[in-house]
Amino acid sequence: MKSGILTSLVPIPPRLYDRRTSRHIQPETGMMTENREQSPSYKRVLLKVSGEALMGDGPSGVDPVMVDMVAADIADVVASGVEVCLVVGGGNIFRGLAAAAKGMDRAQGDYAGMLATVINALMLQNALERRGMETRVMTAIQMAAIAEPYIRRRAVRHMEKGRVVIFAAGTGNPFFTTDTAAALRANEMECDALFKGTQVDGVYSADPRRNPDAQRYDQLTYLEVLARDLNVMDAAAISLARENRLPIVVFNMHAPGSFGAVMRGEGLFTKIIEAD
Repeated sequence: MKSGILTSLVPIPPRLYDRRTSRHIQPETGMMTENREQSPSYKRVLLKVSGEALMGDGPSGVDPVMVDMVAADIADVVASGVEVCLVVGGGNIFRGLAAAAKGMDRAQGDYAGMLATVINALMLQNALERRGMETRVMTAIQMAAIAEPYIRRRAVRHMEKGRVVIFAAGTGNPFFTTDTAAALRANEMECDALFKGTQVDGVYSADPRRNPDAQRYDQLTYLEVLARDLNVMDAAAISLARENRLPIVVFNMHAPGSFGAVMRGEGLFTKIIEAD
C-alpha cells in the first residue's frame, strides 16, 4: 500500500471484511477475529459534501478556491489507498424545499435541486482531474452527454480501479434529500463509513453559529440523533444508516486537510454509531 494515512494497515482482501461487525475473516482458517485497532480502518468510504461546504464564505454559489481545497483533501486520502466515492448536495445553488415554501411545486423544485447537484459534481470532477485523478460522474437521472447513468455494479468496478465516483442528482426521486442519497449509495457501495463534510466540526445541540452555548457531541447513537431531533441528517438517512449499521462521521470540511485528519481519528468530529 502507498505511504500516507493508512501505512500501518494490512490491505483487506475483497469481501473478507464485515463492516457491520468490525471483524475480519482470516483466509487461512475462515475464522472471524475482532478488529482491535485503536483507530478505525477504512478501505472504502463515501464522502457527503454539502452544497454549503462549496460556498466558502460567500452567501451562495461555488467558490473555486473551496472546491480546489476539497479536491486536494480527497486526493490525499485516495493516495493513501482508500477508495472514495462522493455524494454532493446542491443547496448552494438551489433548494427545492425552500422554493416549495414560496409556492413552487415541491416535485419540480426537487428536480431543479437535483440539477444543482450535477453542477457541483462537474466542478468537483474538474478539480480532481486537474490533480491527475481518474473520476466518473454518475447521475440518478440520465444525462448521457455529461455523465454516466448510475449502475451499481459499474460504480463498484470504477472504485475497484481506483477512480473517484461522484454520485449526483440525489436518488433521482423528489421528496428525498441528498443525505438520504448518501446513506443509500454508501450502503450500495458497501462502504465502511459515511463521512459528512459540513461547515461546523461535528454535531451540536443547536446551531453553534447562532448559539454560543451549543454543546458539541463527540459520539452519538442513531436513536439519540432521532430522539433529540438533531439537525445533522434527515430521519430517513439516519434510519437507513442504522438499519445497516453504517457509521456516520460529521466534521468541518472548511479546514484544509480535515478529511484526511478525520480518517486518522484526529481533530474534532462527531461519530454516530449503534449503541453497544
